[in-house]
Amino acid sequence: MMPSMGTVSRGGPVIVVGAGVVGLSCGVRLAEAGFDVEVVAREAPLATTSAVAAALWYPYRAYPFERVLAWSAATYVELCRLAGAEPDAGVRLRPGVELLRDDRGGPWWASAVPAMETVDAERVPPGYRRGWRFTSPVVDMPRYLPWLERRLRAAGGRLTLGAVDDLTTLGPRVVNCSGLGARELAHDSTVEPLRGQVVVVDQVGLDEWVVDDTDPAHPTYVIPRIDDIVLGGTDDAGRWDVEPDPEVAASILQRTRTLVPALADAKVRAHKVGLRPVRPTVRLEAARGTGQTVVHCYGHGGSGVTLSWGCADEVLRLIRSVPV
Repeated sequence: MMPSMGTVSRGGPVIVVGAGVVGLSCGVRLAEAGFDVEVVAREAPLATTSAVAAALWYPYRAYPFERVLAWSAATYVELCRLAGAEPDAGVRLRPGVELLRDDRGGPWWASAVPAMETVDAERVPPGYRRGWRFTSPVVDMPRYLPWLERRLRAAGGRLTLGAVDDLTTLGPRVVNCSGLGARELAHDSTVEPLRGQVVVVDQVGLDEWVVDDTDPAHPTYVIPRIDDIVLGGTDDAGRWDVEPDPEVAASILQRTRTLVPALADAKVRAHKVGLRPVRPTVRLEAARGTGQTVVHCYGHGGSGVTLSWGCADEVLRLIRSVPV
């Protein structure tokens, strides 16, 4: 079913702004809890930054750690549940390894993962000292976002495509999941783009992911999905351009093929760019004014999928606390 078009409803018990993975997850949680939900967005779900994401559960560029840990742990549990109970959602549990060039300890978010193994130098590629091996959900976003929209509608929610210029016009209860749009809608200049470029190639039989995050400016990752593989990436702060750069694409292919030689003959399907909404900290709080409460939920950096259900649960708690 296609989203409705036209004038955005000015009433309704809860308006959610933004149809990326965070906005849709919040909309689903609210609608399934009995709220009359309208998700309003300038872009359809498959046109959002979320649609570009490699979408490996992996906390990345999101703060503060203590809140991110709780949200990511809750999301890990929910994505694992979906992988078993909802095969049409496009979530699969896949083993993989994060490669390290030093002897640092385990990641700060290790407690969110049921089991993590240290991989010694003999079992990692040349140039690496060790690695962390664990099983993580991989979310096939071209499948998952339409599935979330169907789930929203099945719960009685609606999706409306239309511009929102002023949160104060949207009624008494609003959830602001506008990502980079929060710069204007929430007057928040601390939200900035973190440009990420990826290459999508044919699936060549890979079922394990690999991440090398040792160079902050050039993270390298290979994320196998159901029908294709996402190769990355970049981490360009402050860049707003969304046109794929051929030289960057060539670098991504060289780095990932060196890491995973099986990719050498994988046919390129697409080049994509997404602008991650980074902020010094994720903003998830209720702002109460005269006649309106806005629950802000944005600034998830590269962890929108990873934090989505944990944040949606907190949004639901905050909305339930608003006096009717």
